[in-house]
Amino acid sequence: MTTIHTIDAANAPALGDIRAAGKGAVIRVQRSATERKDFAKYWEAVGVALVRGAVVDVINREAP
Repeated sequence: MTTIHTIDAANAPALGDIRAAGKGAVIRVQRSATERKDFAKYWEAVGVALVRGAVVDVINREAP
């Protein structure tokens, strides 16, 4: 079962959920996520998840 976490300007899961993500998880980072005041913390957590085996999808375009 795949777990999908999405991070954007308005919404994001708990940092601990991102850090704990690993194989079987997908983390989608929307372009607007860089507007978050806590984006640096989320980006670090995404790095931890990537090392643990999560798939990271950085979406660098606006949704239609």
